Amino acid sequence: MILATNLCFRTIPTTCTTVKQQKDPPHQLNPVIPTKTKACECFDLHKELIPYEKAWSWQKQIVKQKKSLLQEHEDCPDTLIVLQHNPVYTMGTGSSENYLNFDVKEAPFDVYRTERGGEVTYHGPGQLVMYPIINLRNHKMDLHWYLRTLEEVVIRVLSSTFSIKASRIEGVTGVWIGNQKLAAIGVRVSKWITYHGLALNVTTDLTPFSWIVPCGLRHRQVGSIKGLLQEFQSSTQYAEAVKPFPDDYQLIDISYKSLIKEFSEVFNLEIHQKAITVPEFWREDH
Repeated sequence: MILATNLCFRTIPTTCTTVKQQKDPPHQLNPVIPTKTKACECFDLHKELIPYEKAWSWQKQIVKQKKSLLQEHEDCPDTLIVLQHNPVYTMGTGSSENYLNFDVKEAPFDVYRTERGGEVTYHGPGQLVMYPIINLRNHKMDLHWYLRTLEEVVIRVLSSTFSIKASRIEGVTGVWIGNQKLAAIGVRVSKWITYHGLALNVTTDLTPFSWIVPCGLRHRQVGSIKGLLQEFQSSTQYAEAVKPFPDDYQLIDISYKSLIKEFSEVFNLEIHQKAITVPEFWREDH
């Protein structure tokens, strides 16, 4: 694992192939497009546990609406959903069941095969999931650029807020600290409208990852922000720097605010919070 020397928490305003470690500095990518800032509506459910199937259906409904707007040559603003999921395994379009360490008929949690890219992964409490549903025509019509830009958001969060120096691994999508993967990314793009997205392990119980081969990558580990900070706290070098240690709810809030800030800056978007409560969510036909 690689960390910056000064570990601290910073206040955020509320407004599968052979792999090789990249040596590029974490901020070499400069994905901000020098155009006028565009609006992005944000549905904030980051403190809530939303069943995967419900959120998946909601995303597809929004994608359908955006396609209709484009067909009518109307403005198609971007959307961001942030939430947590009840425990669930999801698989990509071409995912192999060989990466499941259990009989799918006796799975410990629900298993969904989706239209996103990538292999099997786990979602659960303590993991922040971001679903950007954005029109790449307003950014850059390049899937590779989009994936690297999502990685950049997480890399900046870890660096600016937790002084954790994360990196990419050549040939593998995601964000890494040494041999530990902290953020998984799997997306779908339809007529240049994106959905699905990224999952960042903040306070996640990592046990369910041991029942699969996460992202189809054997001999690699999964980590979390909480786990790394606890490890650093146990070192006398960092013990004073991380006191008082934030609880799980604080870590989730700190991470959420940082994700919103970095997402806004990296994608050059002005975030407009669009409140939705869980009771309202259930009443909506998502």
